[in-house]
Amino acid sequence: MELRPLTALRSCLLGCCSIFLAAASAEPPPTPQGYDGAETYAYREGENAMLLHIVKPEDWKPGDKRSALVHFFGGGWVKGSPDKSIGWARSLAKRGMVGIAPDYRVKDRFGTTPYEAVADARAAFRWVQENAEKLGIDPGRIAVSGSSAGGHLALWTAIVQSPYGSSPEEAPLGPPAALILFSPVSNTSKGLGYAAKRFGENGLSVSAIDQLDPQMPPLLLFHGDADTVVPQAQSIALDAKYRATGNQCQFVSIPGGSHSFSSDLPEWKTKSRALMYAFLEQQALLPAQ
Repeated sequence: MELRPLTALRSCLLGCCSIFLAAASAEPPPTPQGYDGAETYAYREGENAMLLHIVKPEDWKPGDKRSALVHFFGGGWVKGSPDKSIGWARSLAKRGMVGIAPDYRVKDRFGTTPYEAVADARAAFRWVQENAEKLGIDPGRIAVSGSSAGGHLALWTAIVQSPYGSSPEEAPLGPPAALILFSPVSNTSKGLGYAAKRFGENGLSVSAIDQLDPQMPPLLLFHGDADTVVPQAQSIALDAKYRATGNQCQFVSIPGGSHSFSSDLPEWKTKSRALMYAFLEQQALLPAQ
């Protein structure tokens, strides 16, 4: 398959948006078509076409086998776009990795549920794996990160079984080399989970903490102890379960940190980036500087 960057939003993607325009009282936010310095591809075409945006290092060349990082934006599966993740892709490209910012279906743009978001995340990661050679990426050296609901999606790229609403044909070919999560949602089960009402009767199926595989990738986990959106208790439980099963987790608790700790505590924007870079170096995914 020849890979050709998209220069315009696929007409079928616009069709998906139009379905909901008639029923909505306000026009949904626009879906980004591309970004300066990035190559845009459709990781899924047809009725549920979706895009991802790839930023390559300046010295990238065909035949490279670079490490890569895929970052999923947050927004509670309701809002958000790659506008919130393209910066991550650009910053990692400056450090020598291929940075990838996928889009996925959210309620305010597509009228969808969290199940479609999970399905899209898994399909996007699989597409990167399948096209790694043509993108100059080492398929065994792809890390995945995410913030808030994006962290939930990142976790699902590391779980083999397909949850409710996801197709086995779009399941990842294997887990990422590492996970980096910021204030993530990990539990969506009834009673204990975040926003369990949004998932109906199948919330346990996509509750990542309840579906972890025995061999999960090394995890760097950030969460503020003053988070009132996604309580830190979720990440404390995730850290404990991760380590209890013999998996590697580095849990960083941010004192006084809210759900958006890097905005409320600017020093933690610098600290968290430094810890992330050090973690990627430890996993042999980022050249030491």
